[in-house]
Amino acid sequence: MSREPRKQGTPSEVERLSAELARERRIATALREVGVALGTTLDLDDLLELILGRLTDLLDADRATLYLVDEAKGDLVSRVMLGSSVRSIRVKLGHGIAGVVAQTGQVVRVKDAYADPRFEPEWDMLTGYRTTCMLAAPLKNHLGRTIGVIQVLNKARGEFNDEDEAILTVLSTQAAVAIDNSRLFLSLIQKNRQLLDTKEQLERKVRDLELLFDLERATSRANSMEDLIVEALTAASRACDARGAALVVSNPASGDLIHYHYDTEGHSGIERLVLRQPRGFLGAAMRADGIVSSSAPAKDDRFSPEVEGRYLFPLTSVLALALDGDGELDGAIAVLSKRTAKSFSAEDEGLLRLVTANVSTALRLFQANEERERSARLTSIGRLLSQVIHDFKTPMTLISGYVQLMQNADDSALRADYTTKILRQFDVLTAMQREVLEFARGERTLFVRKVYLNKFFSEIREQLSHEVDGRAIELVMNTDNKVVARFDETRVARAVQNLSRNAVEAMSERGGTLTIEARMAGDDLLIAVQDTGPGIPEEVRGRLFQSFVTAGKRGGTGLGLPIVKKIVEEHGGSIDVQSGPSGTRFEIRLPQDKASKPKGSGRSSTSPPSSGPSPGGPSPSGAPPSGAEPTETNA
Repeated sequence: MSREPRKQGTPSEVERLSAELARERRIATALREVGVALGTTLDLDDLLELILGRLTDLLDADRATLYLVDEAKGDLVSRVMLGSSVRSIRVKLGHGIAGVVAQTGQVVRVKDAYADPRFEPEWDMLTGYRTTCMLAAPLKNHLGRTIGVIQVLNKARGEFNDEDEAILTVLSTQAAVAIDNSRLFLSLIQKNRQLLDTKEQLERKVRDLELLFDLERATSRANSMEDLIVEALTAASRACDARGAALVVSNPASGDLIHYHYDTEGHSGIERLVLRQPRGFLGAAMRADGIVSSSAPAKDDRFSPEVEGRYLFPLTSVLALALDGDGELDGAIAVLSKRTAKSFSAEDEGLLRLVTANVSTALRLFQANEERERSARLTSIGRLLSQVIHDFKTPMTLISGYVQLMQNADDSALRADYTTKILRQFDVLTAMQREVLEFARGERTLFVRKVYLNKFFSEIREQLSHEVDGRAIELVMNTDNKVVARFDETRVARAVQNLSRNAVEAMSERGGTLTIEARMAGDDLLIAVQDTGPGIPEEVRGRLFQSFVTAGKRGGTGLGLPIVKKIVEEHGGSIDVQSGPSGTRFEIRLPQDKASKPKGSGRSSTSPPSSGPSPGGPSPSGAPPSGAEPTETNA
């Protein structure tokens, strides 16, 4: 059997096949290089430059341009070299070839640019470039959303074809992946930075609250002015890592200034100096009614040998702040000689302000004792701090839970949600701190505004879910979500949480149902908290709303219900309780008549509605929340 000889290709066909093979090799090489760069290069500019260069070479084009979508302004933006300067090209979505591709998400191929009505020749006229043919493809991220456009211009021989379009589509996908990965990487870095900032803020807030608590506990033990000053100067020195501290305060009886300085090392007491007029750095702080600092005290004009020259340690730095006396207290406090640095920092200034506010309050209380008011003021502030400590565990429990959840969460959106919730709990702690300072100055303020019950009780449910988690307790919410009421949402949220926490603890052993109701009852907003616990013991029912009365609850302070009653009365409302062997029901009624005002209120006006409860209350700056209606009440 004879075999036919294999036909030989013509020379032109061999050349064509060789050219196609070389082209395919270039394509494979380009794709391999881009793939390797995707896995090893973090510099987005270098990667995109590589993709555009390979694309220009493979398509035998004159140049390639990449546009990115600017969602904020609704246009495409690219950067090009014009002579020796870099110019930005901006194209509105839907305008020009690139704008049409970005808007439609479809590839566009143009044979003759100037014959196409979609082409805009302005940049040709500006740069002196002549565009003939074009090929443009969209860049789409992992969600299928167009994030940019790649555009190639002027094929060297002929016009762009189907094969060119296929190559451009492949490489545009690679470019989109690179851009998407870069953005996701930057987003992850930002979220991690936010997490670190959140951690630092939490640690700072905890330190501030610990300082407040330690200082209040120490000053409450003081039996004399000098005991109080020793505790205050010790706390200031410890907080700012200082070698010593000093305080000057006016004596109401004589009008003199009493200057105290304290060495935390090797000195068991305070040195006392009587001055006729303000001197030294503390005197400068008093005259400026603000803060004074120096990193070279001995060379400073404010240095006084009579005052600072008496200190028992070298004075290397000073940070002094006038006492917060509101015109009633004249004096200043200073920390002296930073141990670990040449000068005191901005954080030291914040801590000193915190100490100063509390020291000022304590000094006013001691002076008020001479005017037969010390006992009442000390008792009131002590009870307020007890209330803050009583409510402190709820935000701390939530923060701890969200931090643990965030630690195990890989999804950036979920971590961002946890971060937001943690920051809101920081606002709770800030509000508690501010409440202490306001009360110390004799101020009490209600922020009454319109509140949507749907949002308000949704967040109450979310917070209470942590209380009932792991217990045989069912949480039932029967609220009229169509109601828009007017009250201070931060304080009312605290009242509902206190009642609910008591109910959960009452049912903790045998389980049950916790029911929260909210609806309009005539002109009043009715909020009810009901449990199926064993009921309130008969011996304490008549004293429920007195401070420090508890029914033997482990860890109880007897402050929860008095806090609730005070919040309700501040709103001009009432609270009622029914209790029996099958459970307990508390009913709160808050007047909603526009003509009525909370008890002791100063003013009332219409305000925009709130989106729901803001656990942090007013903003840290002391201003009411957005849309809030400040209604002031004085204690």
